[in-house]
Amino acid sequence: MKKNFITSIIALLFLSTAVAQENRLAHKQPNTAEIYHNIEKLGFLGTALFIAAHPDDENTRLISWLANDKMARTAYLSLTRGDGGQNLIGPQLREQLGMIRTQELLEARNIDGGQQFFTRANDFGYSKHPDETLEIWDEQAVMEDMVRIIRDFKPDVIINRFNHRTPGTTHGHHTTSAMLSMKVFDLAANKNSYPNQLEGLDTWQAQRVFFNTSWWFYGSQEAFDAADKTNLLEIEAGTYYPYKGLSNSEIAALSRSQHKSQGFGSTGSRGSQTEYLEFLKGSFPSDKSDLFSGINTTWTRVKGGSRVQTLLNSIIANYNFKKPTESIPALFELRSKIEKLKEDHWKNIKLAELDQVILDITGVYLEASINTATATAGENLKVKVEMTNRSNQNYEVTLLPNKLMEVDKSQVSLNAAKSFTLDATLKIPAVYEASSPYYLKEKSTLGMYQFKDRTLTGKPETGAEFVIRTILKINNTELYREIPIIHKRTDPVRGEVNEPFHIVPEVAVSIENPVYVFSGNSTQPIQVSVKANKALSTGTLELCHPDGWNITPRDFNLTELKKGEERTFIFNVQPPKNASRGVVSGLVKIGAKTYSQEVIKIDYDHIPDQQLVRNNESQVVKPGLVNSARTVAYINGAGDDVAQAIEAIGSKVFKFEPNEVPNDLSKYDAVVVGIRAFNVAKEDMAALQPRLDTYVKNGGTLMMQYNTNRRISPDALGPLPITLSRKRVTDENATVTILKPQHKIMSAPNAITSKDFEDWVQERGLYFPTKWDAAFTPILGMHDKQEEMTTGSLIVAEYGDGHIIYTGLSLFRELPAGVSGAYKLLANMISLGVENQPIENKDGQRKL
Repeated sequence: MKKNFITSIIALLFLSTAVAQENRLAHKQPNTAEIYHNIEKLGFLGTALFIAAHPDDENTRLISWLANDKMARTAYLSLTRGDGGQNLIGPQLREQLGMIRTQELLEARNIDGGQQFFTRANDFGYSKHPDETLEIWDEQAVMEDMVRIIRDFKPDVIINRFNHRTPGTTHGHHTTSAMLSMKVFDLAANKNSYPNQLEGLDTWQAQRVFFNTSWWFYGSQEAFDAADKTNLLEIEAGTYYPYKGLSNSEIAALSRSQHKSQGFGSTGSRGSQTEYLEFLKGSFPSDKSDLFSGINTTWTRVKGGSRVQTLLNSIIANYNFKKPTESIPALFELRSKIEKLKEDHWKNIKLAELDQVILDITGVYLEASINTATATAGENLKVKVEMTNRSNQNYEVTLLPNKLMEVDKSQVSLNAAKSFTLDATLKIPAVYEASSPYYLKEKSTLGMYQFKDRTLTGKPETGAEFVIRTILKINNTELYREIPIIHKRTDPVRGEVNEPFHIVPEVAVSIENPVYVFSGNSTQPIQVSVKANKALSTGTLELCHPDGWNITPRDFNLTELKKGEERTFIFNVQPPKNASRGVVSGLVKIGAKTYSQEVIKIDYDHIPDQQLVRNNESQVVKPGLVNSARTVAYINGAGDDVAQAIEAIGSKVFKFEPNEVPNDLSKYDAVVVGIRAFNVAKEDMAALQPRLDTYVKNGGTLMMQYNTNRRISPDALGPLPITLSRKRVTDENATVTILKPQHKIMSAPNAITSKDFEDWVQERGLYFPTKWDAAFTPILGMHDKQEEMTTGSLIVAEYGDGHIIYTGLSLFRELPAGVSGAYKLLANMISLGVENQPIENKDGQRKL
């Protein structure tokens, strides 16, 4: 028995990444047809790794086909977490967006059947060439991660999403992912490459590498049809799966639709679908319709495995869909044969898969839940453990000793068709780190995340904070299982909701806004919140600040705080006389302890709740600007903080959804359209055109921010035609030439100079127009290295008595980052049609 138990634990630990991804808070019980398919999967011993750069680069149709049709062990390696993109569902950007996209990928893999890996590479934004990408990424570190993942996952085939031979023709990250993949294909097999990994891993040589091509990479369908296809494999990927009631393409669409922050909702298709794989390196397939042909993917690849295959074939042939439990004796016999094998890799993988099949057939349900979403170090919490046996088999469940858990019963006889609930107490250690993504706990660079524990390499997340370890004994065989402790609640709309359980700091300190903008010398309030996550004694709160900024009061006395109590405090902040920029942060002192961490919650229905814990800080910015626009109408787009920035510089902002914009816009000094509004609300924005036309003709200022060029006609963007492109300037430090320094938008009410384009973040701008109506005047010129100047980043036209502004400048990034020059330029844009009279803001508040 002991040997069986130890083997099961080894199998579970070996598959830690896969298991963590399967435990998506609540176990989904497969039906009898799905169980049959999982038994079939036990007979395929082949592995595929799909490699690309970003979360949305994966080919879900091919991943689903590999996992469900070929029944291969399949994973997607995204070099980055998509941190540098845009967010269509909320305001989160950078690392918080990366957290969202990580979870979206895990939801996608749960649908299409794949696993998910990442490297430490940070998506720093669009890159035009691999040379630029590798100036920012640490090439050796990224390859080290890729090699480790390959050595651990052991793929037989590797599939690149992009072409490694065409640098400069697409996103630099894309081409880089393929270029590095070609390198690590050989490096993973070289014992002299990253030898430190070989203490726990073996070298591994994948058999072949492909490029997942299509007509798009050839420029047109005609060019693709005429191309030499000697090295091309054609894969029929339109399979219909009766056990799911879905085609492969329908599954792929469901998977793709999890990229909600990208707006990638997809409609499934049916019928024949062809995927093309260009052979690049390794052994050429003996059958061009099968990328695994010539690779032994049966049990005979394992010494002694032929007996396993024979028995498995019998189990499949005799499976009773009405009474799947009839297969249990044979499945345990199969388990015994697999356990006796000496080769560990496939033995451990298949043991873990087989154990899950056995538990699925018997319908065993294991759950550990608590009624609170958060707790602090040192707390003791009640845990409800449910164990239900929905079969005619008898189980014995043993809860393994754990110094963090006290249970009222450590062994339960779980008889056929019975349920048992026991109470446990979770004792959180007195010293325990708050829950936060492992790759965000250390300070990152522009191009790379940092963490010391290399065993975490590739993992999307670390899984549940606490688990209950159990042994389930059935038919004299012990199966090891971990039950993650989750927060379970009932929502009046969603019903049962299972969310992660998080550890929070004893005191959370947060500042109301990430940026405070000071237009003049007047004092303005900054609100600091203090939340006690456990009962605390008296202390003090102060606001740390840069030199030259005056803060009153110096600090606040905190009386005793009850658990869950939150208090807010107002510090009055006065800027220095000259333009200045700095950081303020709240600091709580209680006895010898200090607290400065904030807790950021990310809550969307399509992913589990996420938590980021970091030091609180907000920027204070005095850009030294004048704003003349008193009232501004803001038409919401895909989600940004630009409206708050306009409020921060003194304007009164009225926010509208595109279908809620009032008929009369004449009372507004400017109408500003949010990012990608014409993309996400195409019909509503089209319906607005006559109102916007009239508003500008009568003297209003219309400012439109960037949109993508996807399916947008030149006459869709406001009263005058504008043709968008994919042109962008990705170097945030690229030289900016002011083409029209005397134009009002560059001179009033604020003089804009080259200094105002310093300290920008991530990029200058994106999707610049290349053609526009003759009435427009280009204001700025800029370009990346070795490129011609583009002049479409900011164009202005007089139209009737008013003005039209279109800008692809990434104000949605620069304003939340506190870039002074971006605020000055924004003030000039919205003040364009107004007499240059500064606003007097009575309450003095300037918040973003």
